[in-house]
Amino acid sequence: MAALDVDEIVTPAPGKKFHRHLIEWGLIVLVALLVSVGLRTYAFQTFYIPSASMNPTLLEGDRIVVDKLAVEFGTINRGDILVFKAPPTENCSATPVKDLVKRVIGLPGDRLYSIGDTIYVNGHALTQAWPHMKPLGPEIAPQSNPVVVGANDYFMMGDYHNDSCDSRMWGTITHSDVIGKAFVRIWPLTRVGSI
Repeated sequence: MAALDVDEIVTPAPGKKFHRHLIEWGLIVLVALLVSVGLRTYAFQTFYIPSASMNPTLLEGDRIVVDKLAVEFGTINRGDILVFKAPPTENCSATPVKDLVKRVIGLPGDRLYSIGDTIYVNGHALTQAWPHMKPLGPEIAPQSNPVVVGANDYFMMGDYHNDSCDSRMWGTITHSDVIGKAFVRIWPLTRVGSI
């Protein structure tokens, strides 16, 4: 067996080695960006809470993550917190908003009305097993003329009932306007946890 001459070992030129590392890192960054954009577009997205309408569940300044797949492949239930596109008739804030966060009170086919501080769904008082603040404030509808939620619609309300611009003012939202279900609070650190 012939001995290998040290002079025969080929080492890449310093410029080629740097160029190869630059391409590798560029590919890693590109893949990371594509995965990040894909996750944000199709799976998860963060949102900032700009108002007090969801107190005490979500406070002004909280940051939440919504699960888009839970809406696409799951079901929406009464009590879920949804982020959705602001209805065109929403005009409660001084500056127009793009997205809103509220809680599902009425599901497709439900008949809703309120008497005093009590919400009625299909003739039965709604048990709100989630944190919320009374008084109810503006009524949903009179008992004699309840809101009937459309086949593909949802009636939304803020947990701070008296300080929430919601379906009582601008009507129901459609399923196609739903962006995702809020499921975790990620900011501030003292309030991190599931919603």
